Amino acid sequence: MNILVINAGSSSIKYQLIDMNTEKPLASGIVERIGLEEGLVKYKTFVNGDKKELKESFPIPDHAVGLKRVAELLTDEKVGVVSDPSEIQAVGHRLVHGGETFTKTVEVTEEVKAKVKELFPLAPLHNPANLIGVEVAEKVFPNAKQVGVFDTAFHQSIPEQAYRYAIPEKYYKEMGIRKYGFHGTSHKFISEKAIEYLGNKEAKIVTIHLGNGASMAAVKGGKCLDTSMGLGPLCGLIMGTRSGDIDPAIIFYLAEQKGYSVEKISEILNKESGMKGLTGLTDMRDVEKLVEEGDQHTKLALEMYAYRIKQYVGNYAAVMNGVDALVFTAGIGENKTSIRRLVCENMDYLGITWDAEKDANRSGDVHEINAEGAKVKVLIIPTNEELEIARQTLELIK
Repeated sequence: MNILVINAGSSSIKYQLIDMNTEKPLASGIVERIGLEEGLVKYKTFVNGDKKELKESFPIPDHAVGLKRVAELLTDEKVGVVSDPSEIQAVGHRLVHGGETFTKTVEVTEEVKAKVKELFPLAPLHNPANLIGVEVAEKVFPNAKQVGVFDTAFHQSIPEQAYRYAIPEKYYKEMGIRKYGFHGTSHKFISEKAIEYLGNKEAKIVTIHLGNGASMAAVKGGKCLDTSMGLGPLCGLIMGTRSGDIDPAIIFYLAEQKGYSVEKISEILNKESGMKGLTGLTDMRDVEKLVEEGDQHTKLALEMYAYRIKQYVGNYAAVMNGVDALVFTAGIGENKTSIRRLVCENMDYLGITWDAEKDANRSGDVHEINAEGAKVKVLIIPTNEELEIARQTLELIK
């Protein structure tokens, strides 16, 4: 069983073809700069231990042209990994926002597509592009089942007292304004790995997904009880370019006292804030380098970043009446020792510790970095959202 996983953005298509017998990728890559003068296709294959890479640059006016080229590469005589598109039995699509309509993975039908369109206002930057990916894949892979896996689905177990906002009820009833959460496939994947590692199906786990976008979740017994992102992906943690939690009065101040437009404020909070706003940098490697050189301004930004994570750890320990494990994942969570150290230090009251030697000598899919005999396990687990999407796709169609 070969499953193609697609994550379609407004000007890009990330893809990965996975052999579900081994759960290993056969090929992966990205189509970038769709709609611009010169597009880019990156393609990698992994067959019998051999890795091949290919890059192409040519005009890619739309998603159809980009995905068609991906299909050609996958079946190419020299660099292909399957002989015919029909060998791809299903396409699993990342769909960002399922609202309250989609609480689990679904086969994409005309009715599903219509519902996803209705949810465009909740994710105007993501859902339209995701749907384009589905519609193009239907044409390029007509024999494959199209399956939608929603970022928000894992968080649909959050209880009402946690997902509702204290605003007039009509805004929830009529407009669906509530907490939805994102990065659900990642939080699900790593929490299940942690449960397996702990050997405790009822474990209380705080999952910490730290990439350019960042979020956390409280997971008890495999069910999400709370998460840091809300109606959209702006709130919660400090991120690469997003502010995370702020006082809403700041928005009113900028609009009423300074005359800023809604568009301008959105641009500031989504694209000019976070670590970029604090340091001018979005790459945590560059931030760490300045801290190591003694830059106090950047050191403060890093401390703020870790402080916000610590706040949510305490929040979720209260929500779950304890915590059995913290799990760090995604690019920053998996690779940045300084962040893990800052988050875990001075948390002994909760039973959270950090061991520098263990952190420096990582091995295996699940790596434990807490002090020996610690009450709370601190784990690094690499996320694999593509594999999670493929697994959910296979579970639906088999």
